[in-house]
Amino acid sequence: MPTYEYECQSCGHTFDFFQSMSAESLTKCPECKKNTLKRLMGTGGGIIFKGKGFYATDYRSESYRKGEKNDKKSDAPGCDSAGSKKECSNCPASKEK
Repeated sequence: MPTYEYECQSCGHTFDFFQSMSAESLTKCPECKKNTLKRLMGTGGGIIFKGKGFYATDYRSESYRKGEKNDKKSDAPGCDSAGSKKECSNCPASKEK
């Protein structure tokens, strides 16, 4: 629910009001009690990103995560994709030699 800014056309009183988007605009000023209240055009709420970052994998489905775990388990132990000197039948680096 957004926060709207209102200003009274009679007395100049301004205030913020937290209400639903589908709710009717307020018309009565809480200060002077006249029906001359207008809702102002606001800049809207900004998005604030905090933390280390957001990645495409942060919101993956549970089935995707399970499949990813199974893929990691099926990797051969001792396989180093960086091309270590260990012999590994699954490692493309050791097949090149």
